[in-house]
Amino acid sequence: MKKQHNLFAFLLIGIGTYFLLKQLRLPIFTDFYSWPTLFIIIGLSFLLHSYISKDYKNLFPGTIIFGLGIHFHGLNHYSFWIDHWGVYPFIISIGFLIRFQKTKNGLIPGLILFIISLFAIFVTDKPEWFGWVNKIVDLLENFWPFVLIIAGAYLLFKKK
Repeated sequence: MKKQHNLFAFLLIGIGTYFLLKQLRLPIFTDFYSWPTLFIIIGLSFLLHSYISKDYKNLFPGTIIFGLGIHFHGLNHYSFWIDHWGVYPFIISIGFLIRFQKTKNGLIPGLILFIISLFAIFVTDKPEWFGWVNKIVDLLENFWPFVLIIAGAYLLFKKK
């Protein structure tokens, strides 16, 4: 029973530490007083909970939230950081691969997304048939709130 409360405890400790450091205004932490840091804290809380409680269902969302936090932090603070749509499938692939380490599920989707993301980011001479992916990503970048609304409605109304 005690391990069920670890996730909430890690969240409280992490967010409390974030706001304490923000109030103290320590110069070494000024780059971390932003919303991506909260993503990093939440993702780390999920990951710590998963590993400590040996309940690995939170590895996938923890890795994705942690990865998104690092990515958005990098975009805000480092000029060399890659701002490309291929980073998102890369983060998801890392989530699948980390989950695979403990549950032996998700290797194939993780490898497929990993290959697609590396191809999208690093191959400069992409074949013509790959152009449709860029069009879909451009569409999603403009209308991503609709994707969230549709996903939420699906989860709300799907039969259990």
